[in-house]
Amino acid sequence: MKYSSDVEAAEAMKIAYDKIRSEIGNVIIGQDEVVKGLLTAIFCQGHCLLVGVPGLAKTLLIQTIASSLDLNFNRIQFTPDLMPSDILGSETLDQNRNFKFIKGPVFANIILADEINRTPPKTQSALLEAMQEYSVTIAGAKHALERPFFVLATQNPIEQEGTYPLPEAQLDRFMFMIQLDYPSYAEEVNIVKNTTNDVRYQVQKVVSAEEIMDFQHLVRRVPVTDHVIEYAVKLVHKTRPAAGLAVKDTNDYLDWGAGPRASQALILAAKCNALLSGKYSPDIEDVKAVALPVLRHRIIRNFKAEAEGISVDDLIARLV
Repeated sequence: MKYSSDVEAAEAMKIAYDKIRSEIGNVIIGQDEVVKGLLTAIFCQGHCLLVGVPGLAKTLLIQTIASSLDLNFNRIQFTPDLMPSDILGSETLDQNRNFKFIKGPVFANIILADEINRTPPKTQSALLEAMQEYSVTIAGAKHALERPFFVLATQNPIEQEGTYPLPEAQLDRFMFMIQLDYPSYAEEVNIVKNTTNDVRYQVQKVVSAEEIMDFQHLVRRVPVTDHVIEYAVKLVHKTRPAAGLAVKDTNDYLDWGAGPRASQALILAAKCNALLSGKYSPDIEDVKAVALPVLRHRIIRNFKAEAEGISVDDLIARLV
């Protein structure tokens, strides 16, 4: 590691984060919390699912982040006819009639899985091993993926006809689910001004792959007090109906709660949130700050909650 101490590395991470935010801000207007969530997931070595209606610059945002990081980037447009081999690669015969493995687009540092719910489960699951094990298996041979490796997927919540909702097991692989909202009036005015002229900003590369991996290890070395860990685990247990720590809202409105991956994600994300805020150890406020994106795709409402118009975000806000 090129830093003399973890404190120096933490300061370098905060400087790099601010530079990345500045570069992204030259292309993407607004969406500050979304950008912070995406970068937090990257620094935590996690994957991210972006949910938003068309036209909110989900794809452009991910492409801009990839441009600010000195990493290999591939975009995969998911369609109903996409096959697993189209993502992972396949073995073909060369001119000497020997089998040769041709790498698919998953062999990159950042994968943009565009409209991931438009492809059948067989193809969706092709990403599972890559996301969890950082490798793919083709014809019995295991091929390691280059580190760092992130899957940043997008999903349209409106049009569900002809789509294949991600199963809970695959949703759980995503560290964050981030929801994009419409821009404010002032932001949209700026968006229109900036995108209807002939000026195009060239995003500068700010952070190398080696630095990102250093920051990932740094996040895991951040000390956490027991009471913060206990708060995070208690929060996850409160989402589980009929569990010992379940509250009335949980038993009334939830069919299923979050698993242990949620507790791990809460603490990792809280560590990173503390570093990005200039602190050296997370507190309960850092856990609360990341609770929504960590939990919203890991709990399932029952019919009563849907009938009464109570959203997942409402329930998480009550539990926090």
